Amino acid sequence: MSRSGGALRALRGRRIAVGGFHHETNSFSPVPADEEAFRREGGRPALAAGAELMEAVRGYTLPIAGFCDRAAEAGATIMPLLWAEATPSAPVTAQAFEAIAGEMVARLGGAPDLDAVYLCLHGAMISEAFEDGEGTLVRRIRDVVGPAIPIVASLDLHANPSDALVEATDALCAYRTYPHIDRYETGERAAALLSARLARGAPFAKALRRSDYLVPLHWQATITEPMAGLVALATALEAEAGLVSADVLSGFPLADAARSGPTALAYATTQGEADAAADRMAKAWSDAESGFGTPVLPAEEAVARAHSKLDATRGARIVIADTQDNPGAGGTGDTTGLLKALLEHPHAGQRRAVLGGMADPDAAQRAHYAGVDAHLDLDLGGRGRVPGDAPLAVRARVLAVGDGRFTATGPFYLGYRMDLGPMAALRVTLPDAADGTDSGVVVVVTSRNQQMGDQEIMRHVGAEPSAFDIIAVKSSVHFRADFGPLAEEVLIALAPGANVSDSERLPYRHLRPGVRLRPLGPAFTPSRSPVL
Repeated sequence: MSRSGGALRALRGRRIAVGGFHHETNSFSPVPADEEAFRREGGRPALAAGAELMEAVRGYTLPIAGFCDRAAEAGATIMPLLWAEATPSAPVTAQAFEAIAGEMVARLGGAPDLDAVYLCLHGAMISEAFEDGEGTLVRRIRDVVGPAIPIVASLDLHANPSDALVEATDALCAYRTYPHIDRYETGERAAALLSARLARGAPFAKALRRSDYLVPLHWQATITEPMAGLVALATALEAEAGLVSADVLSGFPLADAARSGPTALAYATTQGEADAAADRMAKAWSDAESGFGTPVLPAEEAVARAHSKLDATRGARIVIADTQDNPGAGGTGDTTGLLKALLEHPHAGQRRAVLGGMADPDAAQRAHYAGVDAHLDLDLGGRGRVPGDAPLAVRARVLAVGDGRFTATGPFYLGYRMDLGPMAALRVTLPDAADGTDSGVVVVVTSRNQQMGDQEIMRHVGAEPSAFDIIAVKSSVHFRADFGPLAEEVLIALAPGANVSDSERLPYRHLRPGVRLRPLGPAFTPSRSPVL
């Protein structure tokens, strides 16, 4: 759909309520999303209401920022409600959900002469009380505004949209990239969708289709097949006459809900056109199933392969993704399995290696107190209650410290005003290492859990990524936007973490019967036992 000024003409003079409630729920994470998690500063805007919302999201590449910028340029009046986002984690507590949703709905009820509502949502939220977080929220909003007021929302590519969410909204659109480098543009698409809905004066026809399998996050990158082809199909369909919008959503497999899994979503001027587009995308999902399968390696094998590659290729640089401890998918960001593998490799002292980031506020504080060049004995990380993980005893030399406040510059977090608390760069070795703390691995320690999606997180404490032979990152895919260009090869490592990559190991209870737990994998049954 065009985002030209003409396409937004119907927004002129309209009063549009705008809000966002964003959480990607990992049902198996040990860390609940309480109200403080939404209020906490970090790598995303903290909870903000009313006029403060506009200032909070300004300059961020978020859908809500893209929507507001385009709608305001088109002459709409923005009526800010509330913005809330927390780091992916366990279900949103019942108290937090009611506090945030309640305030948003209350503010909406006080908005006079309303013409439309725009919502910035994730689409994979679960609360302790409601399996369908977004569907519950939007039904409440619909009850307030009535059936005639258009509601349009943007979603994450990893959304698991429910029937209730689709039914209660006039249109939904989703990111088309992973790494998510089109979030702002998705907000612009939402503005164009709302304009088209207002100009039409009547609802669009809509169609939702679900696939029969889950896709692990590390296989969902849209820069590789089969995701690249699926997104290309949706983009091509949207250009066809009669189609208003078309999206393929890869889903968030760690949300234990009946709606979880990839979907196809289409809006059109007639039901036949919407159904035909959704059916084509659903068939494409079916045809793509056998194409998923990026290799993953145990941490020790990934480290050994990195050293072998470096032995064979002069000037190579290897990036290792610690996918199961990805903070962007509910990981605690402090597991030590990959770090241990890096330190225990026989040639560890011969390579320049960095790992980031390790969320350990105690270690960061000790480094600040001791100062640069100080030597410390630490039990690093391992406090996230992740099975198979524990703190790692290390000797550390403090290389640099920082306050954790900086602006991201990479494509994924571009413009994000990070506040990760006290940070430090530590050169660590195992306690019995012969070379002491002048060799070993550089670890970038943060006080707040944040996915390693931007090189500035390392640079903030003097760890220039391009100066290392091996770059280990706590991320699944988003790191590729900024770190990918540095790498001769990218390896996906399996070490303990809450973002379990093999869905067969997870104790699902609420998936719909028959959905396959991974591409070409076994089907879920309510009586199944996880493979441990």
